[in-house]
Amino acid sequence: MPPDRPYHHGHLRSAILAAAVDALTESGPARLSLRDLARRAGVSHAAPAHHFGDKAGVLTAVAAEGYNLLADALTATQERAGDFLEVGVAYVRFAIDHRAHFEVMFRPDLYHPDDPALAAARRRAGDALYSGVGSVSATKRGLDLPLAGVSAWCLVHGFATLWLNHALPAGLGNDPQAAARAVAALLFRPP
Repeated sequence: MPPDRPYHHGHLRSAILAAAVDALTESGPARLSLRDLARRAGVSHAAPAHHFGDKAGVLTAVAAEGYNLLADALTATQERAGDFLEVGVAYVRFAIDHRAHFEVMFRPDLYHPDDPALAAARRRAGDALYSGVGSVSATKRGLDLPLAGVSAWCLVHGFATLWLNHALPAGLGNDPQAAARAVAALLFRPP
């Protein structure tokens, strides 16, 4: 006799998100399917759609989770080190450690960019990234703070993307943090 109540997965959201990160790590966003996520999470085929709506809904949740993880990492580094250069290195470390999130976060064509939770997480990460830009010596010489923040973001984001795609010169070595620190020091440290 079947049970009176349907099976309930106590952590459906986190199980599906973890399955999505695994699937993204293995084969990227193009091959992501709700059916595969259900199989990986051990739930019915309808569960991911019921919880997230569609593939873009899952990717929206992955991006929001990524932005929150990034904000946590940057904030912790700023509090621990108090050094904007180290915040930039933490950004690169995040991209490498959370590649699946990183590759979705900056692809608004994959998700619902107007989602309120995503927008809040994105703002939080942006605030964490820009919070220490005033400590950069170049900004003390009269550079525009928002422009300096964008410059710093471009540097670390570009570096992380190039590192992940194995597009940087071999002479930078095998340690992405040391290489990022050396490159970013050209912008973040006084001459």
